[in-house]
Amino acid sequence: MNSQRKGRLIGASLGPGDPGLITRRAWEVLQGPAHWAYPVRRKGGDSYALDIVRRAGLGLPAAHTPLTFPMTHDAAVLARYWLQAAQTVHEILLSGRDVVFLVEGDTSTYSTFTYLSRSVRALDEAIEVETIAGVPSYHACAAHLGEPLAEGDETFAILPAGYGVDTVERLLSEFDTLVLLKVKPLLDDLIDLLKRRGLLAHGCFLEKVGTPEERIVRDLARLKGEKVNYLSLLLVKNPGRTRGTLQRGCRKKARVEGEPE
Repeated sequence: MNSQRKGRLIGASLGPGDPGLITRRAWEVLQGPAHWAYPVRRKGGDSYALDIVRRAGLGLPAAHTPLTFPMTHDAAVLARYWLQAAQTVHEILLSGRDVVFLVEGDTSTYSTFTYLSRSVRALDEAIEVETIAGVPSYHACAAHLGEPLAEGDETFAILPAGYGVDTVERLLSEFDTLVLLKVKPLLDDLIDLLKRRGLLAHGCFLEKVGTPEERIVRDLARLKGEKVNYLSLLLVKNPGRTRGTLQRGCRKKARVEGEPE
């Protein structure tokens, strides 16, 4: 019987873009002997997660593997790529070497690592998986703006904008703050909704927060018709629900687009 130790699969959360938000535990793993794996959207493409690590000053080790996860909603296509990635990682783990998968944001929040680890465990339930927590994009955005997501007895909800404008409108009446992720396909419709509800002044658009390409836009109407990056979100306050305790809207900590000097 082969008693060779199998490697561990480690999901290393890196935060949304600022290398300074990499945790000490993730940093420790990245400086260790683990084989690096990282997601790309297409073969030979760039990796946002890998870029975070590079900007932290770490070079790409000799033992590294890009794993392709295409941007598609086709379940059959996704399942095929998940299986291919899992088989690639599993082969490395069988050699006894740990694999650290680089994750932008946090591994527990809409992360590709969820599907990778699940697929690897489906191939081999004996594989040990370690998940390293990180900073989600919406926490980093709120901190960057100097605004709380919630205080006192306020409520907030986090959802992909893909649930549709009707759902967003319903939740606007139920929560004091909404965090809308993956807004790219519905941005124009969301802007129209916020305008109709009188909430344009209480929303902030943030893109690639913590990176050199970071963008913060308060004047949401300016974004109408613009193609934005996938790595973007909207923070929306609903001051009508706060009994007068939160009338600030979404103010800036530093100067943002759409505001005077």
